Amino acid sequence: MERVDIKVGFYCNNLCKFCVQGRKRDYLPAKDKEEVINSLKEAYDKGKREVVFTGGEPCLHPEFLLLVKAAREIGFEVIQIQTNGRMFAYENFCLKTIQAGANQFSPALHGHNAAIHDFLTEAPGSFKQTAQGVKNLKKLNQYVLTNSVITSKNYRHLPELARLLVDLGVDQFQFAFVHILGTADKNKDWLTPRKTDIMPFVKRGLDIGIKAGKKVTTEAIPFCFMAGYEKHVGETIMPETRIYDAGFVVEDYGAYRRDSGKAKRKECRLCKYDKVCEGPWKEYTELFGWDEFKPVKK
Repeated sequence: MERVDIKVGFYCNNLCKFCVQGRKRDYLPAKDKEEVINSLKEAYDKGKREVVFTGGEPCLHPEFLLLVKAAREIGFEVIQIQTNGRMFAYENFCLKTIQAGANQFSPALHGHNAAIHDFLTEAPGSFKQTAQGVKNLKKLNQYVLTNSVITSKNYRHLPELARLLVDLGVDQFQFAFVHILGTADKNKDWLTPRKTDIMPFVKRGLDIGIKAGKKVTTEAIPFCFMAGYEKHVGETIMPETRIYDAGFVVEDYGAYRRDSGKAKRKECRLCKYDKVCEGPWKEYTELFGWDEFKPVKK
């Protein structure tokens, strides 16, 4: 199903050390309700039937519930909230959001305990709230798919994080390699791990999810690192997505990733996965080079 991603504003009650949006919250106000509704209508007319509200933290938009309701009334079949999950610690807010029309929730957990998660989000208490938010949503029989950003501070604990996610009852989880933009760029020297170092922990975490019957994926980890786990490369199942960002539109996010966001080198042409692999984020190779990447023989 084709998707539209609408960034409704960049304010957030977390201050993540890896946030690709950087400090946009300081100078970009929340979008007007009319602007968002016009974007919804335009996307629907272009055939999009799935919408993701994101930001920043979309739940903090002053018209959040009205925007969700508008998406439902326009006719979107899937209405996903991409969130830090903290507002969903309040069960009444969960109920209001579901009643407005949301039917998928994508909260973010970046550690298996408060020490790691709260360090990365720079928001004391955020782990407790996000975990409670997941519990509340599952209690209300909602589809929950989580995202966890892989950093130098949490990669060794991805198996423990996977166990926590399974215990919380999430339907799906993803491990996404840190994208070195925004705040992550400022912290890149200590925040960014080597892909070769993370992979044993990534695969053990995936194994835990697979054994539990969960849908599990990675993001921004090329096929040459994913031997035996190729069907869990998230880019192969990402829907065609139009993004309404701050004052501009990305017509096709997949094309953006392949053409300018990610990188490949001439040796990639020798790999059996060349046609389906997007490569790593280009900033990673600018930091570490290409020595870790080995084409898979055809």
